[in-house]
Amino acid sequence: MLAVASADGRTRCTRLAEAGSLRVRFPNHDGDTLEAVMLNTAGGIAGGDRLEFNLTVGAGARLTAATAAAEKVYRSLGTAANVRTVLTVEAGGTLHWIPQETILFDGADLRRTMDVALAPETSVVLAEAIVFGRTAMGEQVRSGRLADRWRVRRGGRLIFADAVHLNGAIATRLAEPAVAGGACAIATVLLAPADERRVVALRSRDFVGEVGVSAWNGLALARLLARDGQALRRDLKTLLAAAGVALPRLWLN
Repeated sequence: MLAVASADGRTRCTRLAEAGSLRVRFPNHDGDTLEAVMLNTAGGIAGGDRLEFNLTVGAGARLTAATAAAEKVYRSLGTAANVRTVLTVEAGGTLHWIPQETILFDGADLRRTMDVALAPETSVVLAEAIVFGRTAMGEQVRSGRLADRWRVRRGGRLIFADAVHLNGAIATRLAEPAVAGGACAIATVLLAPADERRVVALRSRDFVGEVGVSAWNGLALARLLARDGQALRRDLKTLLAAAGVALPRLWLN
């Protein structure tokens, strides 16, 4: 549990509760934005693990939340790994949720949910990236399971819902043109508020892989596909920079 609040023009941590292998560090405080880096001291996620991130950004506060490294989800022996993220942004708050990529190993079973509650007049950038196998080592996720669900509400009203479900022969499914066309690295980025002008600015950048961006009802959504994790990371950096997101130093290593 992490809660931050604005005081005297700066964002400060007001509550921090750590349990299990999860830790939070604050390596950099630049102006009115607080940077929080989340650590999993277990070195990865195994079947049966249950992790929860609960962040609250108080009125007028500004928080950038990232992870210290890519998260690894190892092969399951029959029990799913569960990761739950709950994000709350109060009136006038700004949250950039930009963890580094999640790497799935062959046989992994990950069930992940993200629930976001926004007050009116908030600003968020939510990014999640998944890489199927350590591509630099030539690995491939032949089979496994991924169930990934997003729900975003503003003022209690559902404004965005998304779900990705891959089960069984993942490599075969990713090879299908209507799924990923052979790509093994994917990402989703949601921006709010956003309009068509912001979308045009994002589309004008040069990307290595495939990137599609659309806007509706004050939201913008980007989908990214890449041949490997390195290409996906490069495109994510390009997209987030175009969106005005200052990347943590750990992202740049």
